[in-house]
Amino acid sequence: MPGHDIIAIGGSAGAVNAMQEIAAGLAADLPAAVLVVVHVAPTARSVLPQLLSRRGPLPAAHAVDGEIIAPGRIYVAPPNYHLVVQDGDVRLTRGPRENRVRPSVDALFRSAARAYGPRVVGVVLTGGLDDGSVGLGAVKRLGGIGVVQDPADSAYPEMPENALASADVDYCVPLDQIAPLLDRLAREPAPTKGAEVPSEIDYE
Repeated sequence: MPGHDIIAIGGSAGAVNAMQEIAAGLAADLPAAVLVVVHVAPTARSVLPQLLSRRGPLPAAHAVDGEIIAPGRIYVAPPNYHLVVQDGDVRLTRGPRENRVRPSVDALFRSAARAYGPRVVGVVLTGGLDDGSVGLGAVKRLGGIGVVQDPADSAYPEMPENALASADVDYCVPLDQIAPLLDRLAREPAPTKGAEVPSEIDYE
């Protein structure tokens, strides 16, 4: 049986630092792909992949449209593109903004849940507003696992608080516990079949 081998992580304000700590704690032999959305300005130059590669053992890069998803790699959404997944590959889209942002955490979470169901772990990190809350609910509805950074441990607690209020979260933990938790979940068998995909769970 596959493990929870699709790890989708989203955050906003404060999440660059949070993601660096998570990357530093992940194992070099992590049997999962890590997909990351951090809100950035559409015209900004994102150096997050370089920062993550420098801090941890896993190679990180901006996702390329159509590339195959492989374990042991970190795929980062480039500025002004939604990062979504299909069965086996990643796609970049310029669909409408969600929650006033592109890339959107909700778009990543929904697409991962739709494609991989119980194999998905959705993680909401520090940030403002509520992007990720609806998507984390989709992850849970389709059998995946929901993880939220403890709001008391977050630089900006609003995103974690809203996710906790919106979804039946499995784990609410401080930042320093997220990487060990993800490593354990990636190595635990996941159910091969989840719930039927509701029509309202869709993406660009």
